[in-house]
Amino acid sequence: MIDPRGPRFTAAVTLVLLAVALLVPTPVAVTLVAVQALFFLSGVTLGVQQTPTAYVFKTFVRPRLSPPAGLEDARPPRFAQGIGLVFTAVALLAFAGGAVLVAQVAIGFAVVAALLNAVFGLCLGCELYLFGLRLRTS
Repeated sequence: MIDPRGPRFTAAVTLVLLAVALLVPTPVAVTLVAVQALFFLSGVTLGVQQTPTAYVFKTFVRPRLSPPAGLEDARPPRFAQGIGLVFTAVALLAFAGGAVLVAQVAIGFAVVAALLNAVFGLCLGCELYLFGLRLRTS
């Protein structure tokens, strides 16, 4: 179980990294996308509680906040990290192949998802996870 504000903080960091990646020259963009891909990879393999952004949230942000109203299951955000990993991997492969526009479109999709989560608390990957659960149980 995790503090639901943690994934929103992570989404805000993702939003900043990937939005900047859309605005800078390609070599810098590749570096930023690779860093974000590593963040996503750590969320998928180690769990969302063990990512670099989770560490920053737990150490510096959460102590300054009131306790959360409730905790939430970590599986949907972990699934969402996997989807983010796919988009950043596509972007990195596209950059490697010289398809900068394809890379930017993949990054753009991830930016929109991060924006929705950071600003509105709507996690598209989490919703897909829950939709998949409903499909399996019907």
